[in-house]
Amino acid sequence: MTWEPGRLDDQAHLSEGDPGGMLPAVAASAAHVRTGYRAAVEAQVDRLGAHGRPRAIVVAGMGGSGIAGDILAAVAGSGAPLPIVTLRSYQLPGWVGATDLVIAVSGSGDTEETLALATQAVRRGCTLLGVGPSGSQLQAIATQASAIYVAVPINGQSRANIWLLTIPLIVAAAAMRLVPADADLFERVAKALEDMAHRCRPSSDSFVNPGKSLAMDLAESVPMIWGSSPVAAVAAYRLACQLNTNAKYPAVYGELPEAGHNQVASLDGPLAEYDIFADTTGRTVRLVVMRDVEEHPQVTRRREAALRLARERDVRLTEVTAEGVHPLERIASLIALGDYASTYLALGYGVDPTPVSAITELKARISQ
Repeated sequence: MTWEPGRLDDQAHLSEGDPGGMLPAVAASAAHVRTGYRAAVEAQVDRLGAHGRPRAIVVAGMGGSGIAGDILAAVAGSGAPLPIVTLRSYQLPGWVGATDLVIAVSGSGDTEETLALATQAVRRGCTLLGVGPSGSQLQAIATQASAIYVAVPINGQSRANIWLLTIPLIVAAAAMRLVPADADLFERVAKALEDMAHRCRPSSDSFVNPGKSLAMDLAESVPMIWGSSPVAAVAAYRLACQLNTNAKYPAVYGELPEAGHNQVASLDGPLAEYDIFADTTGRTVRLVVMRDVEEHPQVTRRREAALRLARERDVRLTEVTAEGVHPLERIASLIALGDYASTYLALGYGVDPTPVSAITELKARISQ
């Protein structure tokens, strides 16, 4: 597989190289926000606010579903009056009990880790909220427990339906007065995603298309992606995961200030050396910094100092800034750009962004 940037402006290739329709799926994000909101309202998730706040919220999910919990925690922010924890495992911690809310999220509705946690939650007497497709095993567990279930119309890979799976959690949090969110906010987010879809559309040339431009920055490098706030850090994690699954591409992510205590040392390492005349293609670091307006002042100082270090060492650098006012708007802007970039990177390498053969094979092997 070789990187050919000309593919990004070849409309025939972008269509033929994406038979699973990952680009159209990313472009449908705005519709997914609106649909997820309607589904949550119709499922009456506001009932969760009738009995007061839980002691803690535990989100159970894997892969493209589990990140819904990370987004919820980032949007709620450090001022949230309760812990919001995402679990990606088979076992609930011992402290989870009847006063806690467990939100089980599964794009397939049959993710074994998520089903295991949902079942344990019911046995322990936790309040359960399920989010996934209609007619799934997860819905059966929720129905049997008389729990609220938000049925969303999942189509294709879970990672392409992030907003269908996430928005019901934000609606639930708003009902419990953990997040200031109403119909107007969700419409603003949808319109912002429509704007991003227009700017990143396949027919838009690389030099004016932010999704294609970021893909070109990432190509032939080892991306080290940092977020400068909890919101930006979730987007950094999402981009790394999307590079893994869409482009089948390795990436490292981190959050400032922690990245300044370990990953920054990579700027002095062998992969940071970049010589345009040397044969080091694909072996040099690209530092990608996702910035947010709500940085801690000390984080801002660390970010600026780290960027100076990178420039002094001629490390290739890309900065991306969140757009919007509300945390949900800002995280959506960063995630949308990363989703487009990872898809365009795949197509630039001639990789079909939809299949995840290695993941499918791994699941098959452990099921035997």
